[in-house]
Amino acid sequence: MFDNIIGRTAKALLLAVVLAIASLPAFAETKQYTVTAPDGVALAVQEYGSPDGPPIVFVHGLLGTRMNWDAQVHSARLERYRMITYDLRGHGLSGKPAAPNAYSEGRRWADDLAQVIEASGAQKPVLVGWSLGAAVISNYLAAYGDSAIAGAVYVNGVIELKPELIVAHPQIYQDLVSPDLRTHLEAMRDFLRLCFQTQPDAALFERGLAAAAMASWDMQRAVMAMNVDAAEGLGKARVPVLLLYGARDALVHTPAAIARAKALNRAAHSKIYAESGHAPFIEEPDRFNGDLAGFVDTVVRRLAAMAR
Repeated sequence: MFDNIIGRTAKALLLAVVLAIASLPAFAETKQYTVTAPDGVALAVQEYGSPDGPPIVFVHGLLGTRMNWDAQVHSARLERYRMITYDLRGHGLSGKPAAPNAYSEGRRWADDLAQVIEASGAQKPVLVGWSLGAAVISNYLAAYGDSAIAGAVYVNGVIELKPELIVAHPQIYQDLVSPDLRTHLEAMRDFLRLCFQTQPDAALFERGLAAAAMASWDMQRAVMAMNVDAAEGLGKARVPVLLLYGARDALVHTPAAIARAKALNRAAHSKIYAESGHAPFIEEPDRFNGDLAGFVDTVVRRLAAMAR
């Protein structure tokens, strides 16, 4: 008798769990898949949020991974959007070719982003690029134009790889490509610290350092020679562009970068986070997520008005 009671109880609990899982909202779902770039590089792609929401494609920066966007893809403020992330070539779980031109040719990074947009089926996504990710967006715009996207957000973006726009850290960049493992890893640690005005907690920093250690050394040697076609890309974009920068950036000269971006695209709008460094989306995530949501909603309304 007791066995029957226990059996019925177990079945009832199992049914409750199944029903609970089935009733979870769509934004709780996560999807992972692989996209192949035109040159054969496998790109690890992930999706979060509402499958039917306005799409956002996030592009991380040098030595990062899709985990850089954890404060966005797990945010209640952004769960109504379809959020797509991917590991850049040479990073994370994506392919790591050895040839230098796999990284120095900006078109290849642009092709990667185009393939992610196409394979995901995202209709008119907003592109969000952090640091090197902004350069990827510029190269995408130069190669493909802006007809397939709704807008772009440059987050402490690299506008051009020019000395007047990039803060000089010659020793760190030299040590990043050192063949000595200890020197290389210590340079990664120092580079990661420079990303933040307010240092993250130990767990987040350790994850970031582990992710950086996964990055291809071949990529790190070649990427500084990557061509960035900001004039043809950012300069000719007609979709809305938002520049979100931390005022205390130790890697990119914020005033010079914003000035150069606005010289190329006079319609671009900017917001400065006075207390943030190179990563305002991590340092001030609530404010960043609110600004991003406001921008996406604005461009969605713009698209709706244009369709009437």
